[in-house]
Amino acid sequence: MALGVAQPPALLNALAARAASREVSGLSLYYLLSTPNAACVLRTDLRDRINPVSLFHGVIERALDAEAERLGLAPVDFLPTAFSQAPDVLSRQVDADVLLTTVSPMDDEGCFSLGTNTDYALAVSKSARHVIVEVNPAMPRAHGDCRIPVDRVTALVEHEAPLLEIPSPALRNEDIAIGKLVADLVEDGACLQMGIGALPDAVCAALSGRRRLGIHTELMTPGLSRLMRQGVVDNSSKTIHPGRTVFTFAMGDKALYDFIDDNPAFEAHPVDYVNSPAVIAANARMVSVNATLEIDLHGACNSEQRIGRQYSASGGQLDFVRGASASQGGKSIIACHSTAAGGKVSRIVPSLCGAVTTPRNDVHYVATEYGIVNLRGLSLRERAKALIAIAHPDFREGLDRAAFTIRD
Repeated sequence: MALGVAQPPALLNALAARAASREVSGLSLYYLLSTPNAACVLRTDLRDRINPVSLFHGVIERALDAEAERLGLAPVDFLPTAFSQAPDVLSRQVDADVLLTTVSPMDDEGCFSLGTNTDYALAVSKSARHVIVEVNPAMPRAHGDCRIPVDRVTALVEHEAPLLEIPSPALRNEDIAIGKLVADLVEDGACLQMGIGALPDAVCAALSGRRRLGIHTELMTPGLSRLMRQGVVDNSSKTIHPGRTVFTFAMGDKALYDFIDDNPAFEAHPVDYVNSPAVIAANARMVSVNATLEIDLHGACNSEQRIGRQYSASGGQLDFVRGASASQGGKSIIACHSTAAGGKVSRIVPSLCGAVTTPRNDVHYVATEYGIVNLRGLSLRERAKALIAIAHPDFREGLDRAAFTIRD
């Protein structure tokens, strides 16, 4: 099943109906980042017929896991992988035999554009034994390496419906403060990657005074598109793909989708290319901005688990951390609020309670609303002191006590 906006509602509703009537069973459904379009097939009552295998948990999977715990069932299957590896995992390791995705209407060359979602779908369209597409005029026709020729399509349905829109989260004071701190590190001519959520949106909002910025990002957002409309981003200083915004999937509002449609300023490419650390590093002055759930006093980040449960996934975070770090003049920034749970929990912790998404060796800059620190070149003792200084004041004394083993 396609990712995000490209999850095809007509096809998925038909599949859910067949599963409910027990006409199909024994299916494993692989996907990343589910949306309400997929809720019809991601149901506890269908788990014995359609087994979801998630590469990135979200609201739907967290709700299913909570329901499974109440009923004494197993949680949703989770397949850990970097986003850059998803095409290989799904097309070669898992060997998915059917692709379900939404595409734009066929062009004059007999090809369908994957539009908002090239990511892993292009690779699976080449390897799957069956490619079933939902043709929707609302899906933008993107430029780049993102087309499926009609001779690869097993079957299609036509279904005209508005694309799913994901509202931008409201910015909190902490987001605005972090956005300004991060924006101060972005020079004119830098190349941007932004993750998902309020913090990257806040960074975009703080960049209105920059010039000649470029974009090379896995996720294209309304915040990034506004920088293009404002003339802040013109991609003129990019080392590779000059003059073009490069992305692998897009998620946001109708204005974003309309802006991408047949716009040569955009190029969509598969995620194993866009998220390749070597390709990312080929962009000079690459700046990546990603969020995390918690960071320990050595600098390691857990961006995917809460209280030992899968909350999201690694996605492309480590891909861009390593790519930006290897870029000439590049900067990798991990940003988070200093607290969670309404201020009751510190996000800077003595030790992580979940998986290590980004190892301490790779972390470069860390930002909270209380400041930004560069961990590169710091000893463990120096890292602890630096991170405690940007923790919430209510937790600094406890963190200082917890760090005694790595302090003089």
